[in-house]
Amino acid sequence: MTTHVPGGRWLAAAIVCLMAWQPAHAAKSPDEERAEIRETSAKVLERLYEIEPGAREAIAEAAGYAVFSNFGTKILVVGGGAGKGLAVDRKTGAATFMKMVELQTGLGFGVKKFQLVWVFATKSALDGFVDSGWEFGGQVTAAAQYEGEGAATQGALSVSPGVWLYQLTEDGLALELTVKGTKYYRDDDLN
Repeated sequence: MTTHVPGGRWLAAAIVCLMAWQPAHAAKSPDEERAEIRETSAKVLERLYEIEPGAREAIAEAAGYAVFSNFGTKILVVGGGAGKGLAVDRKTGAATFMKMVELQTGLGFGVKKFQLVWVFATKSALDGFVDSGWEFGGQVTAAAQYEGEGAATQGALSVSPGVWLYQLTEDGLALELTVKGTKYYRDDDLN
């Protein structure tokens, strides 16, 4: 006898599996979380500078930058991810703790871990990211240069005028970015 399992049950099973794959986090104090995010951000920047030495100059000359460490899973037709990060105003040194969430649909299976380093050429671009967040829908494939400005941002992807993005994976620097349903926003619990 064959039993028919309705599609809704498959979706529910996929969501349960997705939740089971998420990394377990012990309850931490806000100070411990902030310290962990700062330490992770410093390590991500060190790795970026090793892979792409010109990134150090790009960040040093920028109005600000943001560093995120993300973890995501995809099981069958549903997937998602989450991450935490830090946006820094280079002039004032002010740091804003942020979060990101990602939702995906489409057939697939896997676990991914990656880091993102945003570089903001202008204060208004940085402020827009920090104050209003950033939202991607659909797929973004970014060019490696913007209006010929690529020397200092070699290896970065231009996602809008004055905003570059480095995506680090286990294999190194990604030259194409696919972001689906991703939102960046302030972490009210840590700011």
